[in-house]
Amino acid sequence: MISKEMYELGSKKSTIRAIAEYAEKQAKVVGKENIYDFSLGNPNVPAPEYIKETIIDILNNEDSCSVHGYTAAYGDPESRELVAKSLNKRFGTNFSGKNLFMTAGAAASISICFKALGERDDEFIAFAPYFPEYKCFVESTGSKFVAVKANVSDFQINFSEFDKRINEHTKAVIVNSPNNPSGAVYSEKTIIKLADILKQKEKEYNHPIFLISDEPYREIAYDNVEVPYLPKYYDNTLVCYSYSKSFSLPGERIGYIVVPNEIIDFDVIFAAIAGAARVLTHVNAPSLFQKVVARCAGLPSDISTYENNKDILYNGLIEAGFSCVKPDGAFYLFPKSLEADDEAFCEKAKKYNLLLVPGKDFGCPGHFRAAYCIKTSTIEKSIPLFKKLAEEYK
Repeated sequence: MISKEMYELGSKKSTIRAIAEYAEKQAKVVGKENIYDFSLGNPNVPAPEYIKETIIDILNNEDSCSVHGYTAAYGDPESRELVAKSLNKRFGTNFSGKNLFMTAGAAASISICFKALGERDDEFIAFAPYFPEYKCFVESTGSKFVAVKANVSDFQINFSEFDKRINEHTKAVIVNSPNNPSGAVYSEKTIIKLADILKQKEKEYNHPIFLISDEPYREIAYDNVEVPYLPKYYDNTLVCYSYSKSFSLPGERIGYIVVPNEIIDFDVIFAAIAGAARVLTHVNAPSLFQKVVARCAGLPSDISTYENNKDILYNGLIEAGFSCVKPDGAFYLFPKSLEADDEAFCEKAKKYNLLLVPGKDFGCPGHFRAAYCIKTSTIEKSIPLFKKLAEEYK
């Protein structure tokens, strides 16, 4: 009668969403101020003032039918050109508008790329810890999702495990840096080694292997850490980007795919992306926000709140006895849980209304994720509760 697969996806909420719903219900019992919800990666920093000013200027001075009407499926030509120029200025690339496909955020970018590339018996590799939705996005194409075990010492790529997973069926490798949930930024050394392996494997298997760079957290990097721009290291790269985090616009659903000139069979790949977008009912990215982000592309974002929150939470957890790799970017901590069963640990944390996400969901059991893109005061009030939780394990 219906698709069993789609029913299971729809009837079983993601753990993160389920925790967020639990937070709402529990808030009615104990009061919202007593809930410490670290579940959702929903930015708490307001969108920059220049976003509002740009929206107002566009609405006041541009033709309403143009602002709110359809664009081409791949995006408004002027907006694509402006974004391309911004990328060239930042990364020394040579893109033009034809290299950009505007999308409804990073999730759309990623799922479109998977659909464009994936065929039955293909395999897509991701490095744990990874964004949980990758798996269902990949499997919806008929392809196989393959996870590489995490290197929990620093969350750089575990190359010995990667070597066991890559094979002649590998169609693409997914890279997420800065990483959700670990906050790790893959170093240039890591990216160069990955690119070298993929080049060797392309020759060995006599077919292209694509690198899909999922980078909505690119601008959220601390202490002047450099985030390598992958098209400069590997030709067959597709970049999936979103302004959800950098401009605090998650609800506006706006992003893009970069298809570099150097990619194999550029016209074929771009057409496949357009076809995948069509099948996924992607008519066009939001017209108004194409214009907004194009005008604002490259403008700085204030990440000082996230950096302050990171330091408060990280230092508090370390003092309480937790073990955690200090993040270089994004807005998550990924500490070790205080017992092997991370799901049981997160359930026990609810006793103190600390709402955490088990690492198992990210392919990395024995850890938990805490999103610190929440009010600083909430983090400060949570530290004594983390200490009480830790005391139970001593």
